Amino acid sequence: MLEQSSATKCPSISYHLAGTKKIQQELAKPHVLERFIDNKDDIANLRKCFAGLWSLDNNANVIEDAIRRPEAFVLKPQREGGGNNIYGNDAKEKLLEMKRNGGDGHAAYILMQRIFPPFHVSYLVRGGIYHHGETFSELGIFGAYLRNKDNVLLNNQSGYLMRTKISSSDEGGVAAGFAVVDSLYLT
Repeated sequence: MLEQSSATKCPSISYHLAGTKKIQQELAKPHVLERFIDNKDDIANLRKCFAGLWSLDNNANVIEDAIRRPEAFVLKPQREGGGNNIYGNDAKEKLLEMKRNGGDGHAAYILMQRIFPPFHVSYLVRGGIYHHGETFSELGIFGAYLRNKDNVLLNNQSGYLMRTKISSSDEGGVAAGFAVVDSLYLT
């Protein structure tokens, strides 16, 4: 109903859904990007950026691989905000539990290839306490998009969010206390 109203939606339901893990998983499937992008080079370049994403339906080989090598995967629920992902032996145990119990509880999760970014040494300050050591940063780019039906009025890059966390932390949510808001320092 809201989507059919003349109210400004920020974001629209289609853009909100585009950022969900399930949609990201669907976009990573073979032949899906080709529905939206014609240029084969652009498609190839986009695919280079994708981490492996798998549904827990009909992917027994990937699930068995994740059970054998849990350090190489992350089990992700359809939740945001940090503190919800399952790593390492906890992911292995959750996958084994889902195998034993059956049912459709696995539908709430996707399995993702774990990303191991390069670290850098920096200072983090939170609540007046500092940490000096190896950290990872994650850069998110904001966009501004405004349209009236099919007429695009604005489509621009409009800022960024840099989150940094200590390298030993699996989670990265700022609100959940795992990371700090950071800024770029380009040299």
